[in-house]
Amino acid sequence: MAYFALVAIIMVALLGTPLFVVMALGALTAFALVDTPTSAVVVEIYRLSSAPTLITIPLFTLAGYLMAESKSPQRLLRLANATFGQLPGGVAIVSLVICAFFTAFTGASGVTIIALGGLLYPILISEGYTKKFSYGLITTSGSLGLLFPPSLPIILYGLVAKVDIDQLFLAGIIPGILLILILSAWSIFSSGKGKRDRPVRSKFSATEWWAAFKGSLPETLLPVGVLVGIYGGFTTVSETAALTAAYILVLETVYYRDLNFKKDIPKIIMDSMSLVGGILLILCCALGLTNYLVDEEIPLKILDWMREFLDNKYSFLLFLNLFLLVVGSLMDIFSAIIVVVPLIIPIAAEFDIHPVHLAIIFLTNLEIGYITPPVGINLFISSFRFGRPITELYRASFPFLLLMLFALLLITYLPILSLVWLE
Repeated sequence: MAYFALVAIIMVALLGTPLFVVMALGALTAFALVDTPTSAVVVEIYRLSSAPTLITIPLFTLAGYLMAESKSPQRLLRLANATFGQLPGGVAIVSLVICAFFTAFTGASGVTIIALGGLLYPILISEGYTKKFSYGLITTSGSLGLLFPPSLPIILYGLVAKVDIDQLFLAGIIPGILLILILSAWSIFSSGKGKRDRPVRSKFSATEWWAAFKGSLPETLLPVGVLVGIYGGFTTVSETAALTAAYILVLETVYYRDLNFKKDIPKIIMDSMSLVGGILLILCCALGLTNYLVDEEIPLKILDWMREFLDNKYSFLLFLNLFLLVVGSLMDIFSAIIVVVPLIIPIAAEFDIHPVHLAIIFLTNLEIGYITPPVGINLFISSFRFGRPITELYRASFPFLLLMLFALLLITYLPILSLVWLE
C-alpha cells in the first residue's frame, strides 16, 4: 500500500501538479498510513501562522518589488558608477554591488536580472567588456545578495530552522562581502586582459558624485536604517519590515513620484504577494510532511547510514556541500529551504556544526546553485532576458562558478567568517 501511494504521488508530481499540493498529499498520505491523525498537518499550519516574524516575509518582499519597479536602480547605479567607475574593473564592481543590494531586498534573483540586466549590459559593453564576461557577471550577480539582510531566504531559513533571524542577518554580512570581493578581484583582472578588451576608465568627478549621492540618499540609507533599527534595539525584525515597506511606498510614490498609487501599486502588490503566497503554501504543506519524517526518525536513520562513510565533521561538510549544490541546481531556494533544512539540521548537530554556520553554508550553496548547470535558474532567466542559447550562458558563467566554489570552501571551513559576531 505504501509503495503504491509513493508511486501515485510521484506520478502526480511528474504531471506538473503544484509543489504545495504534492507536499500536502504526501503529508496526509504518510500520516494516514501510520494511523496518525491528519490534524498534525493543520497544527503545523497554525504554528506557522502564529510565528511573530512571519509578517516580515510579505513586507520585505513588497519593499523589494517597489524598488525594482521604480527608478531606484538607475539612481543607485549612477551613485555606484560615480564612486567606483574610475577604478580598474569599476563598472563590473558597480554591477556586483547594485545587484547584491537589490537581491537582498527582493530575495528573488530573477527580479534582479530582469530589472537590472537591461541597464547593466549595455554599460558593460560600452566600457569594453566582452559579451561573454558581461553575460556571466549579470547572471552570477542575480543571486549575489542573498546573504545580506533583509534577504527573504534568510528569514525563511530562520522560521523553518527555528534559528534567531537577527543572528542570521549578522552572520551573512562577512561571507556576502567575501563573495563580492572575490568576484571584484576577478573583474579587475579581466579588465586588463589585452588592449582590445580593456575597459576605458571614467575620471572621478566630485560634482557628479555629489549629485548622484543627493539623488539617491533616501534609498542609500535604507540598509543602514534596517541594521541600526534591529541591532540598536530600536525595533524588532517585524517592526523594521513594516517601517521599510511604508518608507519605500511613500518614497517612490510621494517623494520621487516614480510610481502611481492607483495605477502601479495594485499590480506590484499582486506580483509580490503571488510570490509570497506560493512560498507560504509550500511552507505550510511541507511542515506537515516534515512532522511525519521527524516522528518516523528519518533523519536519525539517514545519520546512521552516513556514519558508515563519514567519520568527522570535515568529511560531512564536504558531502553536505556536494549534496546542496545538486539540490540548488534542481530546486528553487525557497522549496529547498522548506524541504531539506529540517532533514539536515539534526544530522549537522551530531557532527557539532553550529546552527548559524550551517545556515550560511546552506544559503551559500543555494546561491551558487542558481548558476550551476544543468538547470540553475539564473542561467535560464538570463537566456530568456538576453535571447541567448543556454549553452552560451553555461560557458559565460563557468569562471564565476569556480570563484564562488572557492569562496564556499572558505565559508565552510572557516566558521569564524560566519560566527565572528557571535563570539
